[in-house]
Amino acid sequence: MTAAAAWTVAEPLASRLLRPPPGYSDIRLLGAMVTQGRGWRPVGVALHLGNGAVFGAVFERLGGRGLGQGVLAAQAENLALWPGMALMDRLHPDRRSGAWPPLLENGRVLAYEAAVHGVFGAVLGLLLRR
Repeated sequence: MTAAAAWTVAEPLASRLLRPPPGYSDIRLLGAMVTQGRGWRPVGVALHLGNGAVFGAVFERLGGRGLGQGVLAAQAENLALWPGMALMDRLHPDRRSGAWPPLLENGRVLAYEAAVHGVFGAVLGLLLRR
């Protein structure tokens, strides 16, 4: 969960540097899919921390250790989940309203996701040193 919290803290900097669509974040991506209105943020944070904890537990159980393996595992997850952006393009409320442009083919979103997955993987790997 610590690595997912680091990701959450890194999101504003990643957004400033990589400029995904305004308001885009993994927390909003998750939270707004589950609830509407102002409740999306706490729901998104809870889902994100829970996902990170499960990923970290599986990573450790499979013997994952160290910075390199952490980053590699997080980027592999990013690559595996990326096709799901096609589903987000069809279903997410911010896409349906036109607030966000299409995500699947958006290079800025891809760069953002690679960066924050990198932060997550690095922190996870460092927490589970050899």
